[in-house]
Amino acid sequence: MTQPSAALATAMFLCIAPGTIAGIIPWWISGWIVQPPFFGFGPIRWLGALLIAAGIPVLLDSFGRFALEGLGTPAPVLPTQHLVIKGFYRYVRNPMYLAVASVVIGQGLWFGSASLLAYGALLWLGFYVFVIAYEEPTLRKTYGAEYEAFCSRVHRWMPRV
Repeated sequence: MTQPSAALATAMFLCIAPGTIAGIIPWWISGWIVQPPFFGFGPIRWLGALLIAAGIPVLLDSFGRFALEGLGTPAPVLPTQHLVIKGFYRYVRNPMYLAVASVVIGQGLWFGSASLLAYGALLWLGFYVFVIAYEEPTLRKTYGAEYEAFCSRVHRWMPRV
């Protein structure tokens, strides 16, 4: 896959997958209507805004690296030709999942939506199961020792400093 075709396919996948998971579904759940803040504590909204603001650039950077460095997409049907280990991948193995969860949980806090927070928790659980059951075994099979070395240096969920 060439960089331009990888970039186009990645952009399309970005709109379809995270666009739906962190955009359309949260809107459907909450209507993006601001409810009273949790526990009557207004500053909790700013924690939500911080999670959203932190998640979006991580998500965009990670998707871009798949296209430009990996020469592929995050979609399992169009995988990368090279293991992506730069950018936020230097600190955590799954920055995309963390970023999407951050955006969804941030929206839950911003909008004061318990339903959206519950969705964020279920989403996180789904990501966890997908990574353990499908993604890691597939990457081990595809990249072998290179992926094992990456795993030994970088944690799955907890960013290293």
